[in-house]
Amino acid sequence: MSFNLALVPRREVSLLRQVLTPVLALVVALLIGGLIVWMMGRSPAKAFDVFLREPLTDPWALQEVLLKSTPLMLISIGLIFCFRANRWNIGAEGQFLLGGMFGGGVAIATHGLSGPWILPLMMLAGALGGMLYAAIPAALRNRFGISEILTSLMLVYVAELLLDYLVRGPWRDPKGFNFPQSVPFTDAAQLQPLFEGGRLHAGFVLALLAVLVAILVFRRSLFGFAVKASGEAPRAANFAGFNEKRITLVVFLISGGLAGLAGMIEVSGQVGQLRPGFGQGLGFTAIIVAFLGRLSPVGAMLSSFVIAVLLIGAESAQVSLKLPFDLTRFFMGLLLIAVLAGESLNRYRLEFRKETA
Repeated sequence: MSFNLALVPRREVSLLRQVLTPVLALVVALLIGGLIVWMMGRSPAKAFDVFLREPLTDPWALQEVLLKSTPLMLISIGLIFCFRANRWNIGAEGQFLLGGMFGGGVAIATHGLSGPWILPLMMLAGALGGMLYAAIPAALRNRFGISEILTSLMLVYVAELLLDYLVRGPWRDPKGFNFPQSVPFTDAAQLQPLFEGGRLHAGFVLALLAVLVAILVFRRSLFGFAVKASGEAPRAANFAGFNEKRITLVVFLISGGLAGLAGMIEVSGQVGQLRPGFGQGLGFTAIIVAFLGRLSPVGAMLSSFVIAVLLIGAESAQVSLKLPFDLTRFFMGLLLIAVLAGESLNRYRLEFRKETA
């Protein structure tokens, strides 16, 4: 006689369990992260103070948290459309970079000009750049059945190399002392602060608007129902008349458009020019945000704040605790594993089964 460990599907999952799962995943990740900090010879209590309390109590740091959460919110909302439809857009980072390049290209082309039309044009260009780049893996999946996971991920590296080429070549600032960067954007091409003396700009308002629109789409529209049905029961969705290829293309366009808009907002509101690495991996971090928020627009909004707090806290910990920033990347990966493990235990329960010869 032997015992085997099996995963048995749960008949139903309570609302309390669904709410507590991401919270417990965050707690587990924090505990393991605290252990790693202790093994590095630092105080876990001091680390938690720097990571969690200071970004929420210092007014300047709180603005930085809201700024950091803006692109995360926009990208994760777009990813939710793909993930709910069971389409795996892993290349939001590349679409984010393309959006920044398209929007930045408008700023460079209109350098020296002024007018209220420049920023809207940059936003449209940024969203268009992300949509065009996201359409590539969608088209390859629809036409040839190629995995969108591989194509969207590989296109990230193409976008990084394209950005590097542009800022070192045709778009390099001739007065930039040979640094790989474009000319600084003019005031007409930069998102201005919402209030005097602050840094929070209108991009944050656009992110909140995207959350509201996503809520209405998923709760009140036929398209939102089609996305959900296509992800949970694709055969039933086909019988109901929902076109699988059309849904694939549309959700990728939505995801890429929001990621591209986030890229334009980042270069216009934060960076003020194009330069390599302006993405800072936000497109990959947004995947964690989407799953931590349980693929819910409201959940993504809340989890984007949580992740932004940790990212701002990590920057402070580099200075005050001399902790490497790579520790933050380790923690983000740990958090994603904890969230996915919790989600699996939500859907299945562990059961020991006796087996006889």
